[in-house]
Amino acid sequence: MGRFRATTSEDDSDTAIDISPLMDCVFILLIFFIVTTTFVDETGVEVDKPQAASSVQLEKTSIMIALTAKGEIVYGGNEIGISGVQPLVKRMLQKEDVPVIIQADSAAESGLLVRVIDEAKLGGALKVSLATRQG
Repeated sequence: MGRFRATTSEDDSDTAIDISPLMDCVFILLIFFIVTTTFVDETGVEVDKPQAASSVQLEKTSIMIALTAKGEIVYGGNEIGISGVQPLVKRMLQKEDVPVIIQADSAAESGLLVRVIDEAKLGGALKVSLATRQG
C-alpha cells in the first residue's frame, strides 16, 4: 500500500491570497479622486439673473457672491453685508487667485451692485464678473 500524507492547516494557509496590496491601490485611487475633484461653493440663495447675449461659462473655482432683490449680500448661505465683501475676497485670494462672480438679481439696486464690485476690487480681485442667463 502507498503512503498517505495527512493535510494540515499549515498547508492551507500557504494558498491564501494576500489582498493588502489591492487595498493599498484602492485607497490610493480614492485619495486621487477626492483630491482632483473641484468643489463649487454655491451662494445659498436663489437669484433671478438678468439675461445677456454675451454670456460665457466661467471657471468652476471662483468666489460666488449673491446680491438679492432686497439688497442682501450673501456668501455661502450667510448674509455678509457690504462691509464683509472686502475681507472675504482678501481672505479667499490668499489661498488661490480665483475670479469673483457676483450673482445679482435683475431687480437689485444698481448702486449697491457697483459698491459690491468696488469692495471686491479693493479686496484684491483682478477679475470681477456678473452672472447672467444665456439668451
